[in-house]
Amino acid sequence: MSCHRNIAASWLFSGLLACALAAQSTAPATRAPQAPPRVADARTFLDHVEATLLKLSTDAGRAGWVQATYITHDTELLASQASQALIDTAVRFAKESRRFDGLALPEDLDRKMKLLKVALTLATPAEPKESEELTRLVTGMESLYGKGKYCPAAPPKGDENNDKCVDLQEITKIMARSRDPRELLDLWSGWHAIARPMRNDFKRYVELGNKGARELGFADMGAMWRAKYDMPPDAFAQEVDRLWQQVRPLYQSLHAYVRTRLREKYGDAAVPEGGALPAHLLGNMWAQDWGNIYPLVAPPNADPGYDLTEILKSKKVDELEMVRYGERFFMSLGFEALPKSFWERSLFIKPRDRDVVCHASAWDIDNLEDLRIKMCIDITDEDFTTIHHELGHNFYQRVYNKLPMLFRDSANDGFHEALGDTIALSITPEYLVKLGFLKEAPNVSMDIGLLMRRALDKVAFLPFGLLIDQWRWKVFSNQIKPEDYNKTWWELRRKYQGVAPATARTEEDFDPGAKYHVAANVPYTRYFLATILQFQFHRALARAAGCKQPLHRCSIYGSKEAGQRLRRMMEMGMSRPWPEALKALTGQTRMDATAIRDYFAPLQKWLDEQNKGKPLGWQ
Repeated sequence: MSCHRNIAASWLFSGLLACALAAQSTAPATRAPQAPPRVADARTFLDHVEATLLKLSTDAGRAGWVQATYITHDTELLASQASQALIDTAVRFAKESRRFDGLALPEDLDRKMKLLKVALTLATPAEPKESEELTRLVTGMESLYGKGKYCPAAPPKGDENNDKCVDLQEITKIMARSRDPRELLDLWSGWHAIARPMRNDFKRYVELGNKGARELGFADMGAMWRAKYDMPPDAFAQEVDRLWQQVRPLYQSLHAYVRTRLREKYGDAAVPEGGALPAHLLGNMWAQDWGNIYPLVAPPNADPGYDLTEILKSKKVDELEMVRYGERFFMSLGFEALPKSFWERSLFIKPRDRDVVCHASAWDIDNLEDLRIKMCIDITDEDFTTIHHELGHNFYQRVYNKLPMLFRDSANDGFHEALGDTIALSITPEYLVKLGFLKEAPNVSMDIGLLMRRALDKVAFLPFGLLIDQWRWKVFSNQIKPEDYNKTWWELRRKYQGVAPATARTEEDFDPGAKYHVAANVPYTRYFLATILQFQFHRALARAAGCKQPLHRCSIYGSKEAGQRLRRMMEMGMSRPWPEALKALTGQTRMDATAIRDYFAPLQKWLDEQNKGKPLGWQ
């Protein structure tokens, strides 16, 4: 999973490189005793914080945009400097805010103080040498990951063309299409080997990161990460597990069906009956989503009856018109058209004269009206969906831009991604009929293939989205000792995913580090939450729109009532605890994974029929 919202343009800097954090730590100066702070002092402090962060965030946004759309050594340096200035200042403010701890504050000021602290994903210790060491460790692990390559063994003489080293991008492409188990095993093993040198650095990173978290008043780094969810850290951990239990039966059904089909392809010895799935056979390095093996598991008669890519091309829809369709979706819900500057400043087409970052992202440059998307658009079904998703971020940003700076973000870090994905769920055959792309929607009896393809991405991801931070939280709290890092990693992979390593593993390996988010100190639970929330949002909005069809066929296009519900949630930004924002949209104050079960109910029924007489679960 990847976040499609540009984080550099927001004061919530959790996705930025931690390498800038070291500069903020200085030895404490000797100061004269100060009078106890007052509420007026807190208000003055926060006014200064918001004004400063707004300016630095805008600077970082502009520099980041130029770096992403004009990639040169100089633009990368300028963007890094602007990001460092933002991060250093925000970390300093977070530590300064502790002088107001224990002071009774008005509700809005109290929330702002809390948000200053919980936005951090890494707090460096106050001791300068330890701060520098922690920064170097995180930067080094991320660099090691970024430079990682798999170099096959020397080829036989006369076959020198096979000695090419491959990076993760190339490995990903090969694993997506290869059905050769030996090739897949080599790639899987080769990539996981790049993480072995991280092991000792990761151990030290945990020690120093925990020390910094304790200096901010948290028990450890895991507690600091969980504290941002408007509930006690331990209660949030229980909440996440509750959500998983709600959706686990659907995952087990999908797992059992995929296991049967993989056994047909690779044989009983490779995929044991009633056992875990081999991690290298699922089309993805981490087995985090299984969409690439759809051709192996596609149901019979899975043709949906139309090809959106061909429809777009036959109608000669160009790149800008693709975006216009997305804009008109939001306008149909009652939102205003995007500002003129959006069309003037966004990047829609890959330039021929320079390098750009083509990965799709939505930007809020000035935290006001300078909204943009950056995409190298292809006229495809996938990009049509992605555009609707990205614009979800832009319209969310625009709605909450009237709030104070510290409140200009989504209710929690899962909401932003969930909203974009919610909109994408409304790209249904019924929506395409309204656009004039189809004369009539195909019969719902043809939808099992569509649901299967979506489940391989969404449902298959859920346990992986959960377990990464389950492992890290236990590492941070010392429930998992360094000598058991790899063993417990695979115990959790088996427990939640029913996935087993491709080869025997030992404690010389450090397989968690083969995932970017572990190497780079990026929390992962946000992606699990986003997957849960998007279906909960979709179900509530579909009901508001009066949809009487199966949930997976509901589109909120044209529904002003759904738009009003959406706006009520969006305009709260981060100003209130997320359960209040959730209630504004869904009427519920708890996250609810039953919406996923409702959405995939036809597929669940079909899977249960296919799985009759076959084992569910795994040993």
